[in-house]
Amino acid sequence: MGGPRAVPRVRCRGDGFLGDPEAFSETFVRDRAQSLSQEAYASAEVDFPDGFDGLTYDQYRDIRFKTDMAIWRGEDRGFTVDLLHAGAFYKTPVDIFIVADGQAWPVLYSASMFDFGPSVTAPPEGTELPFSGFRLRHPLNDTNYWDEFAVFQGASYFRAVAENQRYGLSARGLAIKTGSQEGEEFPAFRSFWIERPEPGAKAIVIHALLDSTSTTGAYRFTIRPGTETLIDVELTLFPRVELAHVGLAPLTSMYLFDAVNRTGYDDFRPAVHDSGGLAMWTGTGEWIWRPLANPETLQISAFMDSNPRGFGLMQRKRDFQDYQDLEAHYERRPSGWVEPVGNWGAGHVELVEIPTKREINDNIVAFWRPRAPLQQGKPFSLTYRLHWCDTVPLNGRAAWVTDTRSGADLDHDGRLFVIDYQSPDPLPETVVPEVSASAGKVISAVGRPNPETGGYRVSIELDVTDIDMSELRLRLLDGEDELGETWLYRWIR
Repeated sequence: MGGPRAVPRVRCRGDGFLGDPEAFSETFVRDRAQSLSQEAYASAEVDFPDGFDGLTYDQYRDIRFKTDMAIWRGEDRGFTVDLLHAGAFYKTPVDIFIVADGQAWPVLYSASMFDFGPSVTAPPEGTELPFSGFRLRHPLNDTNYWDEFAVFQGASYFRAVAENQRYGLSARGLAIKTGSQEGEEFPAFRSFWIERPEPGAKAIVIHALLDSTSTTGAYRFTIRPGTETLIDVELTLFPRVELAHVGLAPLTSMYLFDAVNRTGYDDFRPAVHDSGGLAMWTGTGEWIWRPLANPETLQISAFMDSNPRGFGLMQRKRDFQDYQDLEAHYERRPSGWVEPVGNWGAGHVELVEIPTKREINDNIVAFWRPRAPLQQGKPFSLTYRLHWCDTVPLNGRAAWVTDTRSGADLDHDGRLFVIDYQSPDPLPETVVPEVSASAGKVISAVGRPNPETGGYRVSIELDVTDIDMSELRLRLLDGEDELGETWLYRWIR
């Protein structure tokens, strides 16, 4: 990074410390990403001064951005920006620019932007240290308070919340080789250009440059916080090599256990997870619900599709009683729904479930994987909308899964699965549960109204003698009509 730098020539109350500007246009980041893709990948390295080269997580948390230094504070632009210090897990330097009137000003580091708590010593005056990202604020829940509602920090990770939510799952700019034996590659956002909003703005635009061993990329995020926070993502990748194992619109979450998977957890809480299941709306119009699992070994599932209409990691249980956690409040974690814009072609939604024993570990990844590899040197563009929401409702009369439970059957030589549905209208008496299993024998499948919930319950008994795994599928049929989500589950002994 070099030695101390001179005090910046420009200091604006609402824009922090700024350096000299350069011209900025809508194609600026794309042109830079394309040019960078012609060069060999070079990792970013930082020489941290003594005391900052090995910060612990607790020490890092003792470095706090001063709220009165927030970009655009007091300007009534609808948004302010907090800057995030580098250190601990966040050592990759991130360049941040403010864009206005066709110019981009670099935001320059100053230790005076931060409070350094008792566990960490402030760097010497004039020391240049990097930022690791930023957070956005907006009066989301109260017109008199500027809530943090989105943060971009760490590799290509970002996350957001809607009204009355707490942070939970994350999104990523790109996933490469996730779950592969070769080991995962983590692209990173190297630079951000944040457009200055107009006074009273309801949306903010951010551009980002992504870089990794295999590809570069130009991203444009349009973010609208509210009862449902929306992030429109427009991206163009410039692969340095052929990308055969690439995940687009990736979501990352945590699932430890719930009623279907609590064996081995001596825990007072009935469930612990940021997301409870993977929902999909296929190109043919079928709705699918796949409860998540915390397996003993890495599991990868592929759900083939063409031109998907949407997919996401959903948190459907919304009552405190579902979790009983006064600190984590999992009932307030957002669902993340990906809405493709345009035709995405053939491919599959890939679900990666990684074993974990601790709730601090994100162990669930879901993304779209195109059938055809992305070609070296050929630009690839994609557009989608991310919904940070409570849930994505189904259309028409479709019933949705609210609960999945599992346990030993009465004779203890099989498994019993109990699936609860809810629907806008009561299901007709003629509804029939159709169940199939890839292995084992379905002994019985019984459906009936659930008078306690006003919904519908299906009980499935599966003989698992001499099998170690079975893929289960349940549909609610009324003649040829499907009345609800298709329930899928991978049972593993």
